[in-house]
Amino acid sequence: MVGYFSVRSIVVMAILTVSLLVLPLVLPPLPPPPLMLLLVPIGIMALLMFLALSPSEVPNFPVTSV
Repeated sequence: MVGYFSVRSIVVMAILTVSLLVLPLVLPPLPPPPLMLLLVPIGIMALLMFLALSPSEVPNFPVTSV
């Protein structure tokens, strides 16, 4: 594991992990976001699905290997 990560990056990841575990216990609960903000990820997913399933505009050129 040390070969892939430096000591500094391991310390940063450990601090982030501890903060993700401790901060929700310390901070007060937040009010829910507005409804329109909740619909943003659904809109992004719909746009990505549309782009993935729409036909390509690139003409189909035959490819020949030499």
